Amino acid sequence: MSYSLTTPLYYVNDRAHLGSTYTTLACDAIARFQRLRGEEVIFITGCDEHGQKIQRTAEAAGLTPQAHCDGVSEGYRQLWQRWQISNDRFIRTTDPRHRQLVEQFFARVEANGDVREGRQQGWYCVACEEFKDDPHGAQDPECAIHRKPLEWRDELNLFFRLSRYQEQIETLIRQPGFIAPASRRREVENFVAQGLRDFSISRVDLPWGIPVPGHGGHTFYVWFDALLGYLTALLEPGEPVELERVLQQGWPAQLHVIGKDILRFHAVYWPAMLLSAGLPIPERVFGHGFLTREGQKMGKSLGNVLDPELLLERCGRDAVRWYLLRDIPFGDDGDFQQQRFSDLVNNDLANTIGNLLNRTSSMARKWFAEAVPPDPGSSGASHPLALAAQTAVGAVNAALPLLDFRTAAEAILQLAGTANGYLNERAPWKAMKQPGAEGAVGADLYAVLEASRLVAVLLAPLLPELSARMLVQLGQVPFASGPGATNPVDWQAAQAWGGLQPGLPLPLPEPVMQRLELDGPL
Repeated sequence: MSYSLTTPLYYVNDRAHLGSTYTTLACDAIARFQRLRGEEVIFITGCDEHGQKIQRTAEAAGLTPQAHCDGVSEGYRQLWQRWQISNDRFIRTTDPRHRQLVEQFFARVEANGDVREGRQQGWYCVACEEFKDDPHGAQDPECAIHRKPLEWRDELNLFFRLSRYQEQIETLIRQPGFIAPASRRREVENFVAQGLRDFSISRVDLPWGIPVPGHGGHTFYVWFDALLGYLTALLEPGEPVELERVLQQGWPAQLHVIGKDILRFHAVYWPAMLLSAGLPIPERVFGHGFLTREGQKMGKSLGNVLDPELLLERCGRDAVRWYLLRDIPFGDDGDFQQQRFSDLVNNDLANTIGNLLNRTSSMARKWFAEAVPPDPGSSGASHPLALAAQTAVGAVNAALPLLDFRTAAEAILQLAGTANGYLNERAPWKAMKQPGAEGAVGADLYAVLEASRLVAVLLAPLLPELSARMLVQLGQVPFASGPGATNPVDWQAAQAWGGLQPGLPLPLPEPVMQRLELDGPL
């Protein structure tokens, strides 16, 4: 049994931004966590490449739609590689195999009597690729999200009979855990309670898209096409494109992680489409919030967009991952504040975690032959740091399946803080001056080093690189948590107190986390 999870398929009207990076980093942490637990993970990301917005963006740039998509999608692929995202699959909806699968899926839906022809009238946002029920402004209506004028549409479309699935969707969204967090579930419940209406699944006279078989002049609506990318991504390279194969390759997905603005499509339309085609429904849809910057919405016109390329270059992966996963409750809106970002990275990672390991390792090497001190047995399961570690292990393992990164990060930080407090209280640099104190000092240093090892272990899903540097500093084998990872170290066993071997050589200490010194605004 595999564990499948997905980011949204990012729309390639523009290059990646911090919001898409945020979603992808969160999914990467969950994918790594599940692999460390021994699950066979299929982590899917990719790009949604059809629709009128793509066509217009390409035309404005003097490119063909395909050339535009090739460039932007490759940018996404390379960016995720630089962020060391551990995705197993990267799907593009312009993949010819995707077209085959969409046609097969549509044939099922149509055979089930869920496709009808009808007239679509209303105000349309090209940027959202969506009709708006409640446009803002009477004379010149505009999209509330993009603040751009809406376009009036009046055309014959093909419709999916969403209204037939009212009761099934009501039952589904009431299931505990299907939609998270709770605030998102209430949004969907309110929408469904108004009564589900059939929605358009085609456009006419739109060349950039997948033609609808048997319906000349119709192109699949971008959302009908894009959602099916989650299925196409599960097909093994080179194997025949057969819809049934996705059931053997990891469908249904355990988790869709999306921005809250596309919740309706994933929690209502998508399940109904799957029901129509006779396919199982994903287990959970998690809608996270939006990011602002210094209290303001990010936008090109304001000149305050945070470029993920620049963040990576100036701050590094560990710093950005820590701030986004540790400071913002996943599911709520979050505000990127540069001073707080710098303070948290320096206080948490460089000082509380990094300095703890560095100074303790230095003392152990100095007084105990450059090795882990002997443990006379006083550092057992009842030791204060062993109890603190047990609490942290329990909290992390309970929080991460719920995508509660903040609680997990704070539990790890609490363990490091407790170890720092213990070290300061025991003051081995003073005790070592007393005759006959070597045994007690060795036991104290062993306990702090073992707590540091467990901090490194628990950090592995959130900050895999910092975790690896810490484990190497402790003479341990780092975890592997990328695609197809088979760990030489048992992650679950590594969470037990007492795993650090006395007498193990300790490498020359090096700072595992550099302080973040930002010269000017990002």
